[in-house]
Amino acid sequence: MKYFLFSAVLLASMNMAAQDSTRTKTINVSGYAEIYYLYGFNKPSDGMQPLFLYSHNRHNEVNLNLGYIKIAHQSAVTRANLALGTGTYLQANYAAEPVAFRNVLEANAGVKLSKRSNLWLDAGILPSHIGFENAVSKDCPVLTRSLLAESSPYFEAGAKLTYTSPNEKWVFSGLVLNGWQRITRLSGNSAMSVGMQVQYKPNDRVLLNYSNFSGTDKPDSSRRNRLFHNLYSVFKLAQRSTLTLGFDLGTEQAFSGSHRRYTWLTPVAIYKQAISDKWSFAARAEYYQDPQGVIISTNTPNGFRTTGLSINFDFTPVKNAVLRIEGRSLHSKDPIFAMKSGYSKNYAFITSSIAVSFD
Repeated sequence: MKYFLFSAVLLASMNMAAQDSTRTKTINVSGYAEIYYLYGFNKPSDGMQPLFLYSHNRHNEVNLNLGYIKIAHQSAVTRANLALGTGTYLQANYAAEPVAFRNVLEANAGVKLSKRSNLWLDAGILPSHIGFENAVSKDCPVLTRSLLAESSPYFEAGAKLTYTSPNEKWVFSGLVLNGWQRITRLSGNSAMSVGMQVQYKPNDRVLLNYSNFSGTDKPDSSRRNRLFHNLYSVFKLAQRSTLTLGFDLGTEQAFSGSHRRYTWLTPVAIYKQAISDKWSFAARAEYYQDPQGVIISTNTPNGFRTTGLSINFDFTPVKNAVLRIEGRSLHSKDPIFAMKSGYSKNYAFITSSIAVSFD
Protein backbone atom coordinates (compact mmCIF):
# COMPACT_ATOMS: atom_id res chain seq x y z
CA MET A 1 0.00 0.00 0.00
CA LYS A 2 2.78 2.40 0.96
CA TYR A 3 4.59 1.55 -2.28
CA PHE A 4 1.40 2.18 -4.27
CA LEU A 5 0.84 5.58 -2.61
CA PHE A 6 4.50 6.54 -3.14
CA SER A 7 4.26 5.56 -6.82
CA ALA A 8 1.05 7.53 -7.28
CA VAL A 9 2.57 10.65 -5.70
CA LEU A 10 5.74 10.28 -7.80
CA LEU A 11 3.75 9.90 -11.03
CA ALA A 12 1.59 12.90 -10.15
CA SER A 13 4.68 15.00 -9.43
CA MET A 14 6.29 13.98 -12.71
CA ASN A 15 3.09 14.87 -14.57
CA MET A 16 2.94 18.31 -12.93
CA ALA A 17 6.60 18.93 -13.74
CA ALA A 18 5.98 17.97 -17.37
CA GLN A 19 3.05 20.38 -17.52
CA ASP A 20 5.14 23.16 -15.94
CA SER A 21 7.96 22.63 -18.45
CA THR A 22 5.56 23.45 -21.31
CA ARG A 23 4.42 26.71 -19.77
CA THR A 24 5.95 30.01 -20.81
CA LYS A 25 8.21 31.57 -18.20
CA THR A 26 6.52 34.78 -16.98
CA ILE A 27 8.96 35.94 -14.26
CA ASN A 28 12.52 37.06 -14.92
CA VAL A 29 15.07 38.37 -12.44
CA SER A 30 17.93 40.49 -13.76
CA GLY A 31 20.59 42.81 -12.41
CA TYR A 32 23.16 45.38 -13.41
CA ALA A 33 26.15 47.14 -11.86
CA GLU A 34 28.41 49.82 -13.35
CA ILE A 35 31.52 51.04 -11.53
CA TYR A 36 33.30 54.11 -12.90
CA TYR A 37 36.31 56.35 -12.41
CA LEU A 38 36.31 59.89 -13.81
CA TYR A 39 39.08 62.47 -13.84
CA GLY A 40 38.33 66.10 -14.73
CA PHE A 41 41.35 68.15 -15.80
CA ASN A 42 39.89 71.34 -14.29
CA LYS A 43 40.19 69.55 -10.93
CA PRO A 44 36.94 70.86 -9.40
CA SER A 45 37.52 71.51 -5.70
CA ASP A 46 34.18 70.02 -4.62
CA GLY A 47 34.83 66.74 -6.48
CA MET A 48 31.70 67.16 -8.59
CA GLN A 49 31.10 67.41 -12.31
CA PRO A 50 29.22 70.50 -13.62
CA LEU A 51 25.66 70.53 -12.27
CA PHE A 52 24.11 69.77 -15.68
CA LEU A 53 25.87 66.37 -15.80
CA TYR A 54 23.87 63.89 -13.72
CA SER A 55 25.36 60.57 -14.84
CA HIS A 56 28.98 59.72 -13.89
CA ASN A 57 29.20 62.92 -11.89
CA ARG A 58 32.00 62.35 -9.32
CA HIS A 59 35.58 63.51 -10.02
CA ASN A 60 38.69 61.52 -9.09
CA GLU A 61 37.08 58.65 -7.24
CA VAL A 62 35.91 55.11 -7.90
CA ASN A 63 32.15 54.99 -7.50
CA LEU A 64 28.94 53.19 -8.47
CA ASN A 65 27.03 54.98 -11.20
CA LEU A 66 24.09 52.58 -11.15
CA GLY A 67 23.36 49.18 -9.67
CA TYR A 68 19.95 47.54 -9.59
CA ILE A 69 17.97 44.34 -9.24
CA LYS A 70 14.89 44.00 -11.44
CA ILE A 71 11.94 41.62 -11.36
CA ALA A 72 9.91 41.53 -14.58
CA HIS A 73 6.66 39.73 -15.35
CA GLN A 74 5.45 39.19 -18.91
CA SER A 75 2.48 37.14 -20.11
CA ALA A 76 0.17 37.36 -23.09
CA VAL A 77 -2.14 39.86 -21.37
CA THR A 78 -0.25 41.35 -18.40
CA ARG A 79 3.21 42.72 -17.62
CA ALA A 80 4.94 44.42 -14.71
CA ASN A 81 8.40 45.66 -13.74
CA LEU A 82 10.01 46.51 -10.42
CA ALA A 83 13.64 47.69 -10.31
CA LEU A 84 15.32 48.94 -7.13
CA GLY A 85 18.76 50.47 -7.29
CA THR A 86 21.41 52.80 -5.94
CA GLY A 87 24.37 54.82 -7.18
CA THR A 88 25.38 58.38 -8.01
CA TYR A 89 22.98 58.44 -10.99
CA LEU A 90 20.00 57.91 -8.69
CA GLN A 91 21.34 60.35 -6.07
CA ALA A 92 21.53 63.12 -8.68
CA ASN A 93 18.35 62.47 -10.65
CA TYR A 94 16.02 61.61 -7.76
CA ALA A 95 17.14 64.32 -5.33
CA ALA A 96 13.81 66.17 -5.64
CA GLU A 97 11.70 63.06 -4.94
CA PRO A 98 10.43 61.89 -1.53
CA VAL A 99 12.85 59.54 0.24
CA ALA A 100 10.52 56.57 -0.35
CA PHE A 101 11.03 56.82 -4.14
CA ARG A 102 14.75 57.63 -4.36
CA ASN A 103 15.78 54.03 -4.96
CA VAL A 104 12.94 53.10 -7.32
CA LEU A 105 14.34 52.94 -10.83
CA GLU A 106 11.18 51.43 -12.29
CA ALA A 107 7.80 50.31 -10.94
CA ASN A 108 4.95 49.79 -13.38
CA ALA A 109 2.18 47.44 -14.42
CA GLY A 110 0.44 46.91 -17.74
CA VAL A 111 -2.60 45.19 -19.24
CA LYS A 112 -3.33 44.29 -22.85
CA LEU A 113 -6.66 45.91 -23.76
CA SER A 114 -7.48 44.06 -26.97
CA LYS A 115 -7.42 40.42 -28.05
CA ARG A 116 -7.06 41.33 -31.72
CA SER A 117 -4.74 44.35 -31.51
CA ASN A 118 -1.40 44.94 -29.80
CA LEU A 119 -2.78 47.65 -27.52
CA TRP A 120 -1.38 48.05 -24.00
CA LEU A 121 -2.06 50.31 -21.04
CA ASP A 122 0.89 50.74 -18.65
CA ALA A 123 1.02 52.90 -15.52
CA GLY A 124 3.52 53.71 -12.80
CA ILE A 125 7.16 54.82 -12.83
CA LEU A 126 8.33 54.30 -16.40
CA PRO A 127 11.46 54.86 -18.50
CA SER A 128 11.20 58.14 -20.38
CA HIS A 129 9.57 58.12 -23.82
CA ILE A 130 12.03 60.86 -24.84
CA GLY A 131 15.46 60.19 -26.34
CA PHE A 132 17.60 57.25 -27.44
CA GLU A 133 19.76 57.04 -24.28
CA ASN A 134 18.84 55.72 -20.85
CA ALA A 135 20.30 55.14 -17.40
CA VAL A 136 21.94 51.82 -18.33
CA SER A 137 25.25 52.90 -19.82
CA LYS A 138 26.01 49.45 -21.25
CA ASP A 139 23.07 49.83 -23.64
CA CYS A 140 24.14 53.28 -24.90
CA PRO A 141 26.59 53.91 -27.77
CA VAL A 142 28.87 56.15 -25.66
CA LEU A 143 29.95 55.74 -22.03
CA THR A 144 28.70 59.11 -20.73
CA ARG A 145 25.33 60.60 -21.62
CA SER A 146 24.96 63.36 -24.22
CA LEU A 147 23.92 66.89 -23.25
CA LEU A 148 20.64 66.07 -24.99
CA ALA A 149 19.99 63.14 -22.65
CA GLU A 150 21.19 64.89 -19.48
CA SER A 151 18.81 67.80 -20.10
CA SER A 152 15.64 65.81 -20.79
CA PRO A 153 13.78 63.23 -18.66
CA TYR A 154 15.38 59.88 -17.86
CA PHE A 155 12.17 58.66 -16.18
CA GLU A 156 8.52 59.64 -15.82
CA ALA A 157 5.43 58.70 -13.84
CA GLY A 158 1.93 58.42 -15.22
CA ALA A 159 -0.09 56.30 -17.65
CA LYS A 160 0.89 55.24 -21.17
CA LEU A 161 -1.29 53.81 -23.95
CA THR A 162 0.73 52.03 -26.66
CA TYR A 163 -0.34 50.55 -30.00
CA THR A 164 1.98 48.49 -32.20
CA SER A 165 0.96 47.78 -35.80
CA PRO A 166 0.57 44.14 -36.93
CA ASN A 167 3.78 44.33 -39.01
CA GLU A 168 5.58 45.94 -36.01
CA LYS A 169 6.83 48.82 -38.15
CA TRP A 170 4.79 51.49 -36.34
CA VAL A 171 4.49 52.23 -32.62
CA PHE A 172 2.16 54.96 -31.31
CA SER A 173 2.04 56.05 -27.65
CA GLY A 174 0.05 58.66 -25.74
CA LEU A 175 0.92 59.60 -22.15
CA VAL A 176 -0.52 61.44 -19.18
CA LEU A 177 2.31 62.42 -16.82
CA ASN A 178 2.91 63.89 -13.37
CA GLY A 179 5.41 66.34 -14.85
CA TRP A 180 8.85 66.78 -16.38
CA GLN A 181 10.92 63.95 -14.86
CA ARG A 182 8.66 63.78 -11.82
CA ILE A 183 7.40 60.82 -9.81
CA THR A 184 5.35 62.97 -7.44
CA ARG A 185 3.76 66.09 -8.95
CA LEU A 186 5.42 69.35 -7.93
CA SER A 187 3.84 70.89 -4.82
CA GLY A 188 1.49 73.69 -5.83
CA ASN A 189 1.01 72.40 -9.37
CA SER A 190 -2.49 71.09 -10.03
CA ALA A 191 -2.01 70.38 -13.76
CA MET A 192 -1.04 67.10 -15.39
CA SER A 193 1.28 67.00 -18.40
CA VAL A 194 0.89 65.02 -21.63
CA GLY A 195 3.22 63.42 -24.15
CA MET A 196 3.26 61.47 -27.39
CA GLN A 197 5.64 59.13 -29.20
CA VAL A 198 5.63 57.87 -32.80
CA GLN A 199 8.23 55.33 -33.92
CA TYR A 200 8.70 53.91 -37.41
CA LYS A 201 10.95 51.01 -38.45
CA PRO A 202 10.69 50.58 -42.24
CA ASN A 203 13.31 47.82 -42.09
CA ASP A 204 15.95 46.41 -39.77
CA ARG A 205 18.44 49.12 -40.81
CA VAL A 206 16.46 52.28 -40.02
CA LEU A 207 14.65 53.58 -36.92
CA LEU A 208 12.85 56.94 -36.89
CA ASN A 209 11.37 58.47 -33.74
CA TYR A 210 9.42 61.57 -32.71
CA SER A 211 8.47 62.29 -29.09
CA ASN A 212 7.06 65.34 -27.38
CA PHE A 213 6.05 66.79 -24.02
CA SER A 214 3.51 69.48 -23.19
CA GLY A 215 2.98 70.74 -19.68
CA THR A 216 4.64 72.69 -16.92
CA ASP A 217 7.30 72.22 -14.29
CA LYS A 218 6.21 75.19 -12.18
CA PRO A 219 3.50 75.69 -9.50
CA ASP A 220 0.16 77.23 -10.47
CA SER A 221 1.20 80.67 -9.16
CA SER A 222 3.99 80.94 -11.77
CA ARG A 223 2.85 78.43 -14.38
CA ARG A 224 4.74 78.56 -17.68
CA ASN A 225 3.76 76.17 -20.43
CA ARG A 226 6.58 74.05 -21.83
CA LEU A 227 6.45 72.43 -25.28
CA PHE A 228 9.29 70.06 -26.09
CA HIS A 229 10.09 68.08 -29.25
CA ASN A 230 12.57 65.21 -29.53
CA LEU A 231 13.56 63.65 -32.86
CA TYR A 232 16.13 60.96 -33.48
CA SER A 233 17.05 58.36 -36.06
CA VAL A 234 19.34 55.33 -35.98
CA PHE A 235 20.86 54.07 -39.22
CA LYS A 236 22.71 50.78 -39.58
CA LEU A 237 25.23 51.82 -42.23
CA ALA A 238 26.94 48.44 -42.54
CA GLN A 239 27.22 45.17 -40.69
CA ARG A 240 29.38 46.73 -37.97
CA SER A 241 28.59 50.46 -38.01
CA THR A 242 25.70 52.69 -36.92
CA LEU A 243 24.95 56.40 -37.08
CA THR A 244 22.61 58.02 -34.56
CA LEU A 245 21.27 61.53 -35.14
CA GLY A 246 19.26 63.43 -32.57
CA PHE A 247 17.69 66.87 -32.23
CA ASP A 248 15.77 68.48 -29.37
CA LEU A 249 13.81 71.72 -29.55
CA GLY A 250 12.03 73.21 -26.56
CA THR A 251 10.05 76.37 -25.88
CA GLU A 252 8.65 77.78 -22.64
CA GLN A 253 6.70 80.89 -21.76
CA ALA A 254 8.95 83.73 -20.55
CA PHE A 255 6.57 84.23 -17.62
CA SER A 256 3.07 83.17 -16.65
CA GLY A 257 0.49 84.33 -19.21
CA SER A 258 3.14 85.67 -21.61
CA HIS A 259 3.02 85.23 -25.39
CA ARG A 260 6.82 85.51 -25.47
CA ARG A 261 8.63 82.19 -25.38
CA TYR A 262 12.20 81.18 -24.60
CA THR A 263 13.78 78.57 -26.88
CA TRP A 264 16.53 76.01 -26.42
CA LEU A 265 17.87 73.41 -28.83
CA THR A 266 20.48 70.68 -29.13
CA PRO A 267 21.71 68.56 -32.06
CA VAL A 268 23.87 65.45 -31.58
CA ALA A 269 25.53 62.90 -33.87
CA ILE A 270 27.10 59.60 -32.77
CA TYR A 271 29.00 57.21 -35.02
CA LYS A 272 29.78 53.72 -33.69
CA GLN A 273 32.05 51.19 -35.38
CA ALA A 274 32.74 47.62 -34.31
CA ILE A 275 36.36 46.71 -34.98
CA SER A 276 35.89 43.05 -34.07
CA ASP A 277 33.51 40.90 -32.05
CA LYS A 278 35.03 42.30 -28.82
CA TRP A 279 36.32 45.78 -29.72
CA SER A 280 34.45 48.89 -30.88
CA PHE A 281 34.72 52.66 -30.79
CA ALA A 282 32.29 55.57 -30.97
CA ALA A 283 32.64 59.29 -31.65
CA ARG A 284 30.14 61.97 -30.65
CA ALA A 285 29.68 65.61 -31.65
CA GLU A 286 27.05 67.78 -29.95
CA TYR A 287 25.93 71.34 -29.30
CA TYR A 288 23.57 72.81 -26.71
CA GLN A 289 22.06 76.29 -26.85
CA ASP A 290 19.97 77.62 -23.97
CA PRO A 291 20.55 81.42 -23.92
CA GLN A 292 17.81 82.18 -21.35
CA GLY A 293 18.76 79.32 -19.03
CA VAL A 294 15.42 77.48 -19.08
CA ILE A 295 17.07 74.08 -18.57
CA ILE A 296 20.72 74.98 -17.79
CA SER A 297 21.20 78.26 -15.99
CA THR A 298 24.64 79.93 -16.03
CA ASN A 299 23.91 83.60 -15.17
CA THR A 300 26.36 84.65 -17.88
CA PRO A 301 25.89 87.08 -20.83
CA ASN A 302 25.46 84.38 -23.50
CA GLY A 303 23.73 81.77 -21.37
CA PHE A 304 24.56 78.14 -21.98
CA ARG A 305 26.09 77.72 -25.45
CA THR A 306 28.33 74.67 -25.38
CA THR A 307 29.96 72.38 -27.94
CA GLY A 308 31.07 68.86 -27.05
CA LEU A 309 33.29 66.23 -28.65
CA SER A 310 34.11 62.76 -27.36
CA ILE A 311 35.62 59.44 -28.40
CA ASN A 312 34.89 56.13 -26.73
CA PHE A 313 36.48 52.65 -26.82
CA ASP A 314 34.72 49.47 -25.67
CA PHE A 315 36.04 46.01 -24.88
CA THR A 316 33.45 43.25 -24.44
CA PRO A 317 35.25 40.12 -23.18
CA VAL A 318 31.93 38.28 -22.66
CA LYS A 319 28.36 39.01 -23.69
CA ASN A 320 27.20 40.41 -20.33
CA ALA A 321 30.22 42.60 -19.49
CA VAL A 322 31.86 45.65 -21.05
CA LEU A 323 34.93 47.75 -20.19
CA ARG A 324 34.81 51.31 -21.53
CA ILE A 325 36.96 54.42 -21.64
CA GLU A 326 35.98 57.81 -23.02
CA GLY A 327 37.71 61.13 -23.52
CA ARG A 328 35.38 64.12 -23.65
CA SER A 329 35.85 67.85 -24.18
CA LEU A 330 33.33 70.67 -23.65
CA HIS A 331 33.78 74.26 -24.83
CA SER A 332 31.44 77.08 -23.82
CA LYS A 333 31.06 80.62 -25.13
CA ASP A 334 31.30 81.96 -21.56
CA PRO A 335 33.60 80.78 -18.74
CA ILE A 336 31.21 78.48 -16.87
CA PHE A 337 33.38 75.51 -15.86
CA ALA A 338 34.69 75.68 -12.29
CA MET A 339 38.39 75.30 -11.60
CA LYS A 340 40.36 75.36 -8.36
CA SER A 341 40.42 79.13 -8.81
CA GLY A 342 38.00 80.88 -11.14
CA TYR A 343 36.18 79.60 -14.21
CA SER A 344 37.16 78.40 -17.67
CA LYS A 345 35.49 78.17 -21.08
CA ASN A 346 36.91 74.64 -21.51
CA TYR A 347 36.51 71.40 -19.65
CA ALA A 348 38.04 68.04 -20.54
CA PHE A 349 37.66 64.77 -18.65
CA ILE A 350 38.30 61.04 -18.99
CA THR A 351 35.80 58.43 -17.81
CA SER A 352 36.32 54.69 -17.51
CA SER A 353 33.89 52.01 -16.37
CA ILE A 354 33.20 48.33 -16.00
CA ALA A 355 29.59 47.17 -16.35
CA VAL A 356 28.18 43.69 -15.76
CA SER A 357 24.60 42.50 -16.20
CA PHE A 358 22.82 39.20 -15.55
CA ASP A 359 19.43 37.63 -16.17
